[in-house]
Amino acid sequence: MTSLPSTAITETLPLTQEQKQQRRIIALAPHLVESLYAIGAAEQIIGTTAHADYPESAKNILRIGNYARLQIEKILQLNPDVIIAWKSGNPSDDLERLEKYNLKVVYSAPTKLEDVAAEILMLGELTGREEKAKALATKYLSTLNTLKNTYNHKTPVKVFYEMWSRPLRTVANNALLQQQVELCGGNNPFANAVDDYPIVGLEQVLTTLPEVVIQPNPHSADSPDGLNWQQWQHIPAAKNNFILHPNPDKTHRLTTRMLDEVKVMCEQIDLARKFYKNKE
Repeated sequence: MTSLPSTAITETLPLTQEQKQQRRIIALAPHLVESLYAIGAAEQIIGTTAHADYPESAKNILRIGNYARLQIEKILQLNPDVIIAWKSGNPSDDLERLEKYNLKVVYSAPTKLEDVAAEILMLGELTGREEKAKALATKYLSTLNTLKNTYNHKTPVKVFYEMWSRPLRTVANNALLQQQVELCGGNNPFANAVDDYPIVGLEQVLTTLPEVVIQPNPHSADSPDGLNWQQWQHIPAAKNNFILHPNPDKTHRLTTRMLDEVKVMCEQIDLARKFYKNKE
């Protein structure tokens, strides 16, 4: 049976479920908005940041900043009951200012794929929607475990993940995107880099002869700064057309939708695995 992590929130004064469902929330990241929608708490959101665009109606939520700067005065005017902040995705100095105004700030700080379930439970408790959150978190963990059991034991496939083209940046170490690659049985030659998102040289990448290249933006090869991997036909990924283009709006956002796209990515990597095995 799938176990769920504990996500208890300490309240100064206990609130009833009805009171929690009336809380006015500012959610400072697209993944938080999406997860609040998923548990039925959309109407409680009174403000968010740029790029919160899923589902479609989320585009109508008032914007109070972006990843670089928050509009403190506007937030104070809204007088939210709770601000849900993204620990690594919001400007830390602005968050400190909000806390000094004695606003209740709750933090999202995922470090593992499993943390998506923990955050859903946290949001469920925060908004009085524990039952729906628990069902959603349980389903997510079940899907995650299925993917692990399906692909973890398979023959590794050499994978390069193009996070950014200029400078050429990849994923490594504890990055959540690196965890996705590992989940699919991908072997990243740069996995042990010091940084989670290291800059690498193109020659370094080409000499590793990747069997699969993951390029999240399907238009990047056509952009002036993009990389067209097909021009390097000596690498197996280009020669055999295993250049994958997952949807970054799913893979880069820590929501339950992420696994829908990761599942597709795992299936595509598995096709490459079978192709190379048959060539042996």
